[in-house]
Amino acid sequence: MEFEKHCWAEVDLDALAHNFKLIAAHAAPAKVCAVVKAGAYGHADGMVCQTLQAAGAEWFAVSCLAEALHLRSGGVTGHILILGHTDPAYAAELIGNDLTQAVFSGAYAQALSENARAAGGRVKAHLKVDTGMGRLGFDARSEGHIEACVSALAGCCVLPGLNVTGLFQHFAVADSHAPEDIAYTAGQHDRFVKVAEALKGQGIALETVHCCNSAALTEHPEWGMDLVRPGIILYGCDPSDEVHFEGLRPVLRLKARVSQVKTIEAGQSLSYGLLYTAPGPRRVATLCVGYADGYPRSLTNQGVCSIHGQSAPVIGRVCMDQLMVDVTGLDGVDAGDEACIFGAPGCDTIEDVARKAGTIPYEIMCALALRVPRVYLRGGEAVALADYLNQTSF
Repeated sequence: MEFEKHCWAEVDLDALAHNFKLIAAHAAPAKVCAVVKAGAYGHADGMVCQTLQAAGAEWFAVSCLAEALHLRSGGVTGHILILGHTDPAYAAELIGNDLTQAVFSGAYAQALSENARAAGGRVKAHLKVDTGMGRLGFDARSEGHIEACVSALAGCCVLPGLNVTGLFQHFAVADSHAPEDIAYTAGQHDRFVKVAEALKGQGIALETVHCCNSAALTEHPEWGMDLVRPGIILYGCDPSDEVHFEGLRPVLRLKARVSQVKTIEAGQSLSYGLLYTAPGPRRVATLCVGYADGYPRSLTNQGVCSIHGQSAPVIGRVCMDQLMVDVTGLDGVDAGDEACIFGAPGCDTIEDVARKAGTIPYEIMCALALRVPRVYLRGGEAVALADYLNQTSF
């Protein structure tokens, strides 16, 4: 696969397919809705969705209309659920592309219905219930809100421009083992079940009821209902340090070239702010990667990369496009060599990077810059390339 190896990411499609099949077996009999928003969590959604579809995925979840249309144009034929807001004026696009829209309030439902009727059709809709996330949804954050919530949901089901096919909610702290968080998650689930049962009791039949994100599915597969929505575990990372899904394989590696190797003497400093001073003679390799590529600046003097499988700690300030590592005592390191920035033996995992940066693996994945080519591997061999800078024009 020909491309200029400056800084690039490798996406292991075999690991992705393995993770999907593992998740599907864990979730059965519920179906799996692969969450591929934000460019499949930074992996770029094209080859990811093709691989998941080939592995058996029938559902995909995105954040917005543009992401949904991108999936359709890339050959995704399964159900696509838009989790966030779509302007009701685009009802015709939702209908024409057979997309399912999250509906989260009576006013939004009414506007979407009116626009759908004007377009001469009905929008498929999944009703979103807020059981405690406090973000989007019909309010069921306490027992006292359930009756009004059910009434509002039932009202949406008779709107002429909507075809309500599902009901869902989202957990806030399912990735925590703190006793109060376990209780909060159980409360969210209990209220959601009561809402679903109340609708059923009114004769409202919903095809697809779902509530489990990665963490809830990991901890409570019995809550799977009709559908589960794994995100982070598809890409080989646990939902948190506390919640572990056994058997996942890492999907993403970030790599870069060594551009130069030099020696600095004891007492000499390097990079912006002179935050590293050599305690003795040091061989320093400069790598073609920085915070503009998605490697956090906060990993200054903290990160660990690898070259030829040998660990090389980051020294000095991480720059926009470059960083430096200590290769003193490492064998055979020279300009042009390949370095792994995270995701391989000898260097940080994505979880390590996130922990050191004070964030979560989700953000590290999503922060991977568009200028970084994604190279897709099967059987260890490159089979496809997503290279934004070489595939777009002004």
